[in-house]
Amino acid sequence: MMMENTEIKPHRIVESVGEEVKELKKGDVVIPVFVGECGECENCNSEKTNLCLRHPLSFSGLLPDGTSRMSIRGQTLYHLLSCSTWSEYTVSDVNYVMKVDPDVALPHASFLSCGFSTGFGAAWMDSKVESGSSVAVIGLGAVGLGVVKGARVQGATTIIGVDKNGMKKDKGEAFGMTNFINPEAQQSSGNADSKSISEMVKDLTGGVGVDYCFECSGVPDLINQALEATKVGKGKAVVVGAGLDQFVQISFLNLLMGRTLKGTIFGGLKSKTHLPLLLHKCKNKEILLDELLTHEMKLEDVPKALDILKQSNCVKILIKI
Repeated sequence: MMMENTEIKPHRIVESVGEEVKELKKGDVVIPVFVGECGECENCNSEKTNLCLRHPLSFSGLLPDGTSRMSIRGQTLYHLLSCSTWSEYTVSDVNYVMKVDPDVALPHASFLSCGFSTGFGAAWMDSKVESGSSVAVIGLGAVGLGVVKGARVQGATTIIGVDKNGMKKDKGEAFGMTNFINPEAQQSSGNADSKSISEMVKDLTGGVGVDYCFECSGVPDLINQALEATKVGKGKAVVVGAGLDQFVQISFLNLLMGRTLKGTIFGGLKSKTHLPLLLHKCKNKEILLDELLTHEMKLEDVPKALDILKQSNCVKILIKI
């Protein structure tokens, strides 16, 4: 199947389909996804995971048949996670795209192909946060804000956001955050007894910690802090952020005290089962994603994007092609 990138990345229009493709046709609006769902394998029939066995997550840069369908001046290009959203045209396996309602706001559709949806799913489908529970979220980017909203929808009563960017406080509150911690502000205050993130979380929870702590920054040292911030005996720390280090050091004591550490891909969401539900919520204004969109730019201005991402008021940049 060939897809053409149109006005808003990464929403696409189907340009043509192969002979065996039945569920899509030319002109359909789709978004690429990096987690397949066959609906038939052991994992797809399980509520414990969203990682399909027939259409696995691929880090090879190749399509499932082991080939690349893109090149430039004779040099092979690679399909990042089977998506290739930075290309004007791309070939994709039909199992890695999802048809969307063209009436859905297209920027919102692009936000749900990853990012916010990953965080929302981590609280909703992966951890199944219970009503009345307490949650801490380390890192209030699009993923962390998704966790905040997912926890709020699940009925969590205490939702603590942690971010060194003070401007994220308003964003967090817009999605349902109840308390905000800025660890950098405390350190800059010159307090000789500055506390760790886990200690500050415990201060807000009567000294016991939270039921769930989601690490969304990808900073290795914060994984232990996430574990330490949860309740002894039953607390769960969930790694959502992807860091650059392959290995991290974990405290044995935090695990031996009954806490659980786990990771999640795409927040446990199944692309064809759960993403349409999220898109429906956005269309019905149950989830307001306008708070994520802080900047827009044309493709030719992309070199400026890295500098904009460093600005304290930036959450998501929309690229118009």
